[in-house]
Amino acid sequence: MGSPQRPPLAHVFRGTFVHSSASAPMEILHGHLLGVDDGGTIVFLEKTDHQEQLAKKWGFKTSDIRELSNHEFFMPGMVDTHIHAPQYSFTGTRVDLPLLQWLTTYTFPTEAKYKDSDFAEEVYTRVVRRTLKNGTTTACYFATIYTDTSLLLAEIIDKFGQRAFVGKVCMDMNDSVPQYKEITADSVQETERFVKELLERKYPRVQPVITPRFGPSCTEDLLSALGDLAQARDLHVQSHISENEEEVKLVENMFPAYQNYTELYDKNKLLTSK
Repeated sequence: MGSPQRPPLAHVFRGTFVHSSASAPMEILHGHLLGVDDGGTIVFLEKTDHQEQLAKKWGFKTSDIRELSNHEFFMPGMVDTHIHAPQYSFTGTRVDLPLLQWLTTYTFPTEAKYKDSDFAEEVYTRVVRRTLKNGTTTACYFATIYTDTSLLLAEIIDKFGQRAFVGKVCMDMNDSVPQYKEITADSVQETERFVKELLERKYPRVQPVITPRFGPSCTEDLLSALGDLAQARDLHVQSHISENEEEVKLVENMFPAYQNYTELYDKNKLLTSK
């Protein structure tokens, strides 16, 4: 029997590669060859001394190699662990207020616009394209309370090939902007639908993440239900905690049965290894 056929190479690069490993915080590899197959997997990273052997093994010619210039190098894609996709529409502006007032004045009214799928598609496309352009190949996104446009964000991310966790935001308390909140049962039900539909799409690089916005926007019932869902489906969790003193005091007043903000998440099964 012959040896199994290797997948064809899509790219071969020669130049400098920078990465980190368990033994070296930063390793600079000059004069190396990197091969990528049709599936986007790196199949080799070797010194150029091995070019002849690699060419025979993988079936590429010298003319197939893309040579990096002296001022170019490859590095692993960056990971952004916290992006509010809907806030991209006013990025770099509206920074004149403390957190809670900023949410009420700018953020919640803006996020309420994302019920409109056309508006959401335009902004979400821009934020995904921009993060990729800046070298962010993996991201954790907060969307909004709207399930359908949160699924749209996941679809856009998949289309552009970014790796991501996407969360439908959950919030059943918002007296300051009452049109932008959910009924507790609806929030849970819609989160279950979001998770189910996103997993059924089987995107190779996009996964759901349970996303209570933060303590002040969630009742204890909602936090508990989300914790149960995260545990039942073995899902990741993202939120916010202790971003300023006013927020911490608010949580202390809202949830006096808990010793601190951290315990609020912990006792409701939201502070996990994921």
